[in-house]
Amino acid sequence: MNRRIPLVLAVALFMEQMDSTVIATALPAIAADIDTSPISLKLALTAYLVSLAIFIPISGWMADRFGSRRIFAIAIGVFLVGSIACAVSGSLLEFVLSRFLQGMGGAMMTPVGRLVLLRSTKKSELVNAMAWLTIPALVGPLAGPPVGGFLATYLSWHWIFLINIPIGLAGIVFALTVLPSDDGRKTDRVDWTGFILSGAAASGVVFGLSVISLPVLPPVWGLAATAGGIACFIAYLGHARRHPRPLLDPKLFANRTFALSLTGANLFRIGAGAVPFLLPLMLQLGFGMSAFQSGLITFVSAAGAILMKFIIQRVLRFGGFRRTLLIAAGGSALSIAANGFFTPSTPIVLIMAVLFAGGLVRSMFFTSANALTFAEISDATAAQASAITSAMQQVSIAIGVALAGGILDVVSSFNGGKLTLDAFHIAFFLIAAITALALIPFLALPANAGEVVSGHDLKRAGARAASSVRD
Repeated sequence: MNRRIPLVLAVALFMEQMDSTVIATALPAIAADIDTSPISLKLALTAYLVSLAIFIPISGWMADRFGSRRIFAIAIGVFLVGSIACAVSGSLLEFVLSRFLQGMGGAMMTPVGRLVLLRSTKKSELVNAMAWLTIPALVGPLAGPPVGGFLATYLSWHWIFLINIPIGLAGIVFALTVLPSDDGRKTDRVDWTGFILSGAAASGVVFGLSVISLPVLPPVWGLAATAGGIACFIAYLGHARRHPRPLLDPKLFANRTFALSLTGANLFRIGAGAVPFLLPLMLQLGFGMSAFQSGLITFVSAAGAILMKFIIQRVLRFGGFRRTLLIAAGGSALSIAANGFFTPSTPIVLIMAVLFAGGLVRSMFFTSANALTFAEISDATAAQASAITSAMQQVSIAIGVALAGGILDVVSSFNGGKLTLDAFHIAFFLIAAITALALIPFLALPANAGEVVSGHDLKRAGARAASSVRD
C-alpha cells in the first residue's frame, strides 16, 4: 500500500476536523474582539455545519465530472480562503459568512478524499488505508480544545485560523504531486432538483438540531427547521425514485452490507459524537477544571486510537468484521457509561485509563465500519456512496450533540435550572444505551461480510488448504 496517499488526505482532513472543534474553546475571546456575545457567535458553528450539509451531496458528482484530485485540491484552497477570511473578520456577519465559506471547502474535502482513497487502494489493503485516514477524525476533535485554549490564552484567537495557511498550502502541493491523476469521467447533467432537496433536507435537520442544542435562536425555529428538513428528505426519496440518475441514489441501500454497516455506524456516531461535547463540559463545569486542563486529560483517548491503527488489520484478520464490530460497539458503550461514574474525587489516572481504553475500542469501530461500508461498493458507485456516507455522518453527529444537550436541559429543569454533575452522569448513561443500539444492525451481518477486505475467511481457507496438503 502506498501510505503517502492516505497520509496526504489525512493531513487535510485533520486541518478540517481540528478547526471545527478548536473554535469552540476560543468563542469568548473571539466574541469580545468582534464586539458580540459568545451565544450569538455560536451561529458561526451552525453556519459551518449547514454549509457542510448543503454541499456534501454534490461532492460526488463534482469529483466524477472534474476529477477527484483536482476537486480535493480546490476544496483545500476554498477552506484556506475561508480560514483567512475568519482571521480578518471584524463583525459577527463577516465571521458567520467566513465560516460558511470554510464549510464549502470542508464539504468537499472529506467525501472526495475518501473517494480518492477508494479508487487508489486495493480492497485487500483498504483497512490499513482507512486506518491512516481515520486518525484525524479521532485526534482532531481531541486536539482542538487544548490547542484552541493555548492559542486563545497565550497568543491570539486569529492564530486558530492563520495556522491553516502553511498546512493548507502544503496540502495543495502534496495533493497535486502525490495523489493519482484523474481527468474526470463522462457524467450526466447534475440533478439540480435532487441537489436542492437533498441540501435542504440535510441542512434543515442539521440547522434545526444545532439550534435546539445551542441556545442561539428560539427553539421553535429549530423544531420548524428539523421538520422542514424531514419533509424535504421525504420529497427527495420520491424524486429519486422517478429520476433515472439521481444525485444520491437510494438503490445503493439494496446492498445489504452497505446498508447495515452504514446504519450501525450512524447509530454509533449518535452516541460517540456526543462524548466530545459532554466530557469537556463535565470536567470544566462539574469538576472545576480549566479548558486547557480538561483538554489534556481527554487527549489521552487519542493515544489509544492511534495505537489501534497499528493492529487493526490483524484484529480483523483474526475475528472478521462482524465479530470485531460487535466487540467494538459493546466495548465503546461500556466505556461511555463508565464516564457516568466519574466524580471530582476519581483519580485522574483512572479517568485517563478509561479514556485510553475507550479510544482503543472506538478506533477499532470507526476503522472497521468505514472499511466495511465500502467493502462491496463498485468503483462506479463509489462517489455516491462516499457522499451519502458523509452526509449521514453530519446528521448523526448533530443528532448526538442535540440529544446530549437536550438531556442536560431536561435533567437540569428538575433541579431548578441548575446544571449539576448528576445531569452529566444521566446523559452519559443514556448516550451509552444509544451507542449499544449499533449492535443490532451488526448482528444481522453475514459472518463472511467483507471477507476480501478483512482477510478473515481467506486466512481460514488457506489453513484448510495447507491442512489438506499435509493429509
